[in-house]
Amino acid sequence: MIKYQSQNVALYYFTGALVLFFAQIVGGLLAGTVYVFPNFLSELVPFNVIRMIHTNALIVWLLMGFMGAAYYLIPEETETELYSTKLAIIQFWLFLFGGLAAVVGYLFGIHGGREFLEQPLWIKLAIVVVALMFLFNLTMTILKGRKTVISNILLMGLWGIAVFFLFALYNPDNLVMDKTFWWWVVHLWVEGVWELVMASILAFMMIKMTGVDREVVEKWLYVIIGMALFSGILGMGHHYFWIGLPAYWQWIGSIFSVLEVIPFFAMVAFTFYMVLKRGREHPNRAAILWSVGCSVVAFLGAGVWGFMQTLAPVNYYTHGTQITAAHGHLAFYGAYVMINIAIFTYAMPNLLKRQPYNQGLSIASFWITTTAMIVMTFSLTFAGVVQTHLQRVNGEYYMDVQDQLSLFYQIRLGSGVFVLIGVLMLIVSFIPFTKKEAVSALPQAAE
Repeated sequence: MIKYQSQNVALYYFTGALVLFFAQIVGGLLAGTVYVFPNFLSELVPFNVIRMIHTNALIVWLLMGFMGAAYYLIPEETETELYSTKLAIIQFWLFLFGGLAAVVGYLFGIHGGREFLEQPLWIKLAIVVVALMFLFNLTMTILKGRKTVISNILLMGLWGIAVFFLFALYNPDNLVMDKTFWWWVVHLWVEGVWELVMASILAFMMIKMTGVDREVVEKWLYVIIGMALFSGILGMGHHYFWIGLPAYWQWIGSIFSVLEVIPFFAMVAFTFYMVLKRGREHPNRAAILWSVGCSVVAFLGAGVWGFMQTLAPVNYYTHGTQITAAHGHLAFYGAYVMINIAIFTYAMPNLLKRQPYNQGLSIASFWITTTAMIVMTFSLTFAGVVQTHLQRVNGEYYMDVQDQLSLFYQIRLGSGVFVLIGVLMLIVSFIPFTKKEAVSALPQAAE
């Protein structure tokens, strides 16, 4: 059961995130189908629009999940109710409306054209308003309640997300400047401030599920976020070679990209240490599984697969190939999709008043979805190796090389089908036993 009534507001965000998660997976499956059948939906919905919907839905639902996680754990960390549940609910509907408006606009060719930042200016401004409402609500809550390392680091990460998003509003004519500020949004999010959010949520769950002393968790947190910020900001330099910045960034980016593996490995060690050495039997085995899985797959996807291609002499050949796609898919899934699912799995039974409940579907979903994502990653990795050799070394034409990668794309499409099955199983596992329970769990829009 929840301790504070305002925690119920998180249910809005978790539900909205799951709906957009499903939409994102469907978009990815459609995109994968186009790789196998190039004319699929070509006249109705072009590939570039499908890809926009797939990537934008990913970003929006992950952010929505982070917001829900914050609204769930901050009251417990601060030992006080949220500053305003009404503001949180208004913020949710504005954010959802902005996301849906962007998708509808993409279908009609209305977009900004910058990859991942395709939202029209008015939607970007609406996102800024939503972020300010969110951060004001959380900051006021923390100021009036208990201060903890987890809540402070979480708030710092969330403020970082908002601050770096402001660079999305600046779109200079100079291509070098444009790509520089573009990376400051896209890459400093996922390799910098998002890692703070991920580590904070993971630390909160470890305290709740293993009973470990808070002081131990806080020491781990300091080490993880220190290395994440230090390596993430300078490690971003491995992209700068391609956008016209000075050559010394090749060395800075390569060296610190190697160090980016360390915080993700530390998360693996942290999670296993808490669960295996200091853990206790917790009834929510699914939440523990998703938490441990998050640390492991994040280390593989963001750490290992990221390191495989970030050294400048390697990246010279592999940049923009399917190896990059392999890294992106497994990194996002392991680091941010799985931490969201972990907090959903931990919090939803409390919000829906369903303790204890059948966890079989969630656990089966974990193994099906994770296995399918790993298969997808390996198929894209092998495709990227072949592509690099034929296209970048032998100099064959792009489309001729694509024809020779069809088997890998078919495997990727098949694994995508299993990802969709796993996600559907996950969503079904959250559905309450009765309609009355779900309705009663929703908070009233009151202060």
